[in-house]
Amino acid sequence: MKVFLISSNVASTPYSVYPLGLSMIAASLKNNGHCIEQFDFLASGRSPEALTEAIKTFQPELIGISIRNIDNVNLLNEQRYIDTVKNIIAQIRQITQVKIILGGSGFSIMPEAILEKVGADFGIMGEGEALIADFVKQAGRGVYPKEKIIRSNLKLADRQIPSACYDSKIMQFYLQSGNVASVQTKRGCEHKCVYCSYPILEGAVIRTRDVKSVVDDIQNLVENFGAKYLFFTDSVFNDEAGNYLKLLEEIKRRKLVIPWSAFFKPQGLTEKAAGLMQETGLKAAEMGADACTDTTLKKLGKSFLFKDVIQSNALFAKFNIATAHYFMFGCPGETQATVIEGINNIKSLAKTASFMYMGIRILPGTPLEQLATREKLIKPGQNLLEPVYYIAPGLDRKWLEETLTEGFKGIRHCVFPPDALDSSLAFLHKLGYSGSLWEMLIPGNAKRNRKKQNVEK
Repeated sequence: MKVFLISSNVASTPYSVYPLGLSMIAASLKNNGHCIEQFDFLASGRSPEALTEAIKTFQPELIGISIRNIDNVNLLNEQRYIDTVKNIIAQIRQITQVKIILGGSGFSIMPEAILEKVGADFGIMGEGEALIADFVKQAGRGVYPKEKIIRSNLKLADRQIPSACYDSKIMQFYLQSGNVASVQTKRGCEHKCVYCSYPILEGAVIRTRDVKSVVDDIQNLVENFGAKYLFFTDSVFNDEAGNYLKLLEEIKRRKLVIPWSAFFKPQGLTEKAAGLMQETGLKAAEMGADACTDTTLKKLGKSFLFKDVIQSNALFAKFNIATAHYFMFGCPGETQATVIEGINNIKSLAKTASFMYMGIRILPGTPLEQLATREKLIKPGQNLLEPVYYIAPGLDRKWLEETLTEGFKGIRHCVFPPDALDSSLAFLHKLGYSGSLWEMLIPGNAKRNRKKQNVEK
């Protein structure tokens, strides 16, 4: 069957992210003998005309649309993406009447509400590689499921998780927008953060990909696509079982050295692990503390204290690895006192960049939704497609915004609101700088990075 796959993501700040999930679906369909065309709406300049031309040229028998994000989870500068999907579908309907099926992490968070909103025919909730292959096989016979939402009960692991079918044309766009290429090493999340949808989407058990297959992907990206910077998309890179160390050992064995970044839990890291990460190219570590006091960390379901954040930050600094922290204010248990304490804690972190959010986006199925319902911040079963943010009862929003603004005023490496420097970072990518670039905010780093870039050029 001829299947046309569309990445609908249009978010481009602080840098554009390659549609990895779409390419893994493409790989599954291609491995099952189907003819695939991948189309990226962002890479096409968000052009309806380009989409129309591509569909007319390919003449698909089925169209799949990947939804990566519902919105940008930023209370102070909301951007919503579902209308983009709705408009894409409306345009498709003017060209062809083939069936349209949705998928992706954004869709899977609230599939019924999104399907109704955008007007597609079907949707796959959860892990899609096996289900889409079966769906297309049956569609080729003219057989479609009775239910519009197809729910995944499968949990793929090891070699069952396919290598992405990276599209060269799409990849070139993303490499020109920061030289960042995406790789997944595992699925699932073993942590219990009250606001997070990862355990709902991927399960609470870690499922690793075959290590050699992952490193094959890395070699492919470097040798055949010219990637100069990698981002590992795992919810947490440093899993407690230490699977990430096996991956790094294989990278070291093959003598691959390429700058890379990932999300880390600020706990359980050792000097030996940090040394291995530095040796294999770790340039920037994004730390998932999320809260900045012991009180709010506990209320978010974290298993560590702020002293662990300090220690992990210091460990990376020792190995000259840049760190970024992301903190949310307004957490359950937040008070004026914890806000002030948190601001001071963040300021005490050395050699790092910190980004502050106000409020927490409430997502269905999470413990935070249950808490918000009990506290009567939302109604039972409320449709959360329209963003609703949790701010602890009794904490005045205006006071919180003014306090955060004043608390981080004039501190270059403490960014509030979190998107305040997005346009500047995007401009640097256009000049040819690679990677996340927030490490340039760290005191003493900007001059060194400029010198390094000039040498590379």
